[in-house]
Amino acid sequence: MGKLTVRALRAVLVVVLAGTVCVQTGMVWVLVSGSDPEDGSLPLTALRVITILGMLSAQVALVCVWRLVTMVRRGTVFSHAAFRYVDAVIGAIVAAALLWFAVTAVNAPGQREDPGVTVIMGGIALAILGVALIVLVLRMLLAQAVARDVEAAEMQAELDEVI
Repeated sequence: MGKLTVRALRAVLVVVLAGTVCVQTGMVWVLVSGSDPEDGSLPLTALRVITILGMLSAQVALVCVWRLVTMVRRGTVFSHAAFRYVDAVIGAIVAAALLWFAVTAVNAPGQREDPGVTVIMGGIALAILGVALIVLVLRMLLAQAVARDVEAAEMQAELDEVI
């Protein structure tokens, strides 16, 4: 991975992380201060709490991706230490999908005239779960690469003994 690619990715991660922290702070302030302008049409408080938790799951994924990029730059990504970060990313994606299902459930009563919106929102949640499955497949590929790396190191050690 080139230096320019790493710097660009890190810049994006920093901007997204800073943006989510700013929005989270504002939403928490509205909830704590009691200045929530909820008019009763939608349960805004529930949606705000779900949004705050959703941003938290995104932040967990961002930090884990940062750590994985660091491991790539150091050449240590093909190790068992990388699995905890990949597992955390998978968990964050699954949490985001579950939170989106919660948004769908909160929004559903307001969509009685047009239930298609609820169906589409449910489909989006399934798509988010699909992303988690893709990352799980990538984790399996990482596991195979780590196993091959260990096997190659053992073969090199045996070859060194023979020589």
